[in-house]
Amino acid sequence: MQWKVHKNKKVYDGHFSVGLYEITHEKFSGDTTPKLHRELVGRNDAVALLPYDPVTDELVFVEQFRMGALREEQPWIKEIVAGLIDENESIEEVAYREAEEEIGCVPSEIIKIGGFYTSPGGLSEWVDLFIGKISIGELDNNGGIEAEGEDIRVFKTSASEALNMIESGEIKSAIAIIALQWFAIHKEKIQKQWLD
Repeated sequence: MQWKVHKNKKVYDGHFSVGLYEITHEKFSGDTTPKLHRELVGRNDAVALLPYDPVTDELVFVEQFRMGALREEQPWIKEIVAGLIDENESIEEVAYREAEEEIGCVPSEIIKIGGFYTSPGGLSEWVDLFIGKISIGELDNNGGIEAEGEDIRVFKTSASEALNMIESGEIKSAIAIIALQWFAIHKEKIQKQWLD
């Protein structure tokens, strides 16, 4: 199917960028849409990592203040390790770097889970998702880079309790939910691989 950008104007460039687009695209019927006006919020692609200790059967999460959660009475969100990709950095390098920065623990091994758009209706961000083998004993209690305004609480929980946190609504981050649902399906395989 065909599509075309007729106009593209960047109207904001900060932590995020905002572009105004005029586009047309082919419809499923074979016709073409009239010119559509759309906004696109741009940001660097990201990498996320679910830290897991197969020996203790515990997962590690981070909690931090999030602007997107201002509708909450308490906009501190429980998430997994994540960060944006810097120029000339591989997705694997980001996974290891962010784990060290956010939880003070570098995984001994990582496995790619997959990749996805976080909100393709208007956000360009793509996330590559990993699970990482860690040792719980190496964790920091707090993490983040102060110069970047990060204030992160690090906490661990049993794998079974982590899955209950989805059901109870404690975990509201889509990236964390996707990682945990993948983990629930693949836990036995991952444990066997990492404990043998």
